Amino acid sequence: MASHPADRPAPPSAWRTRTSSVLTALAHGSAPFITTFLFVHLTAPTAANIGGSAGSSRVMMLGREYYQTVFGERYLVFGPLLVHTTSALLKRLFSSPRPPRPLSSALSVTGYASALLFLPIHVIIHRFAPPSSIPPLNPSELDYEYVKTALHGWPVRSTVLYAVLVLGVALHAADGLGVIWSTWAPKVTKLPGRRARRALAGAAMLPVLTGLVVIAREPLYAFSFTVARYRDSLAHSFVYRL
Repeated sequence: MASHPADRPAPPSAWRTRTSSVLTALAHGSAPFITTFLFVHLTAPTAANIGGSAGSSRVMMLGREYYQTVFGERYLVFGPLLVHTTSALLKRLFSSPRPPRPLSSALSVTGYASALLFLPIHVIIHRFAPPSSIPPLNPSELDYEYVKTALHGWPVRSTVLYAVLVLGVALHAADGLGVIWSTWAPKVTKLPGRRARRALAGAAMLPVLTGLVVIAREPLYAFSFTVARYRDSLAHSFVYRL
């Protein structure tokens, strides 16, 4: 039996379609900036596999020239992250009642969980360090001894926070690459399947995780007063107070 015209979903309006297209371009266009930042940022923990925490700290200092300058932090890190997250959320609203994908999909879950939960926690702890009472910490003072202090003082909590964020971002990138490629370059070449992309992304993150293991197994090299300041700062964070 043919369905009645009134039962068929109404086609999206022209302005809704145009808005969704613009939001798609913004979400996809900001992704390369985020990927570049992640490559630079995650090179530091990867370096621990060769040079330990000291190697990670040296590489991190070089990376800060890219992502902790006034321009770089605003327009190459936080700007693209804000554009990517906001445009994805707005697109879901403007695409209603037919969102681009279910909210329960791996791409959506990893994206929203990373951007709205785990990434803010990471930034608050590592970039905008909670105040230390003996005396306050400046984020420019932080190196991988700070990371090591967190792993030593709160091993389970810190391991979960780092691992979930790293693996969540990897899975999001693997699935997101497929969406971007199929949207803008479907006829250029065929990408590996979803499982293969996820496996490759996981393999790429393995040196990051093993680097964190190396750092966690090292003794603390910082002066006892510095370690006390690090612990005091971390203890002020709501994540480590729970």
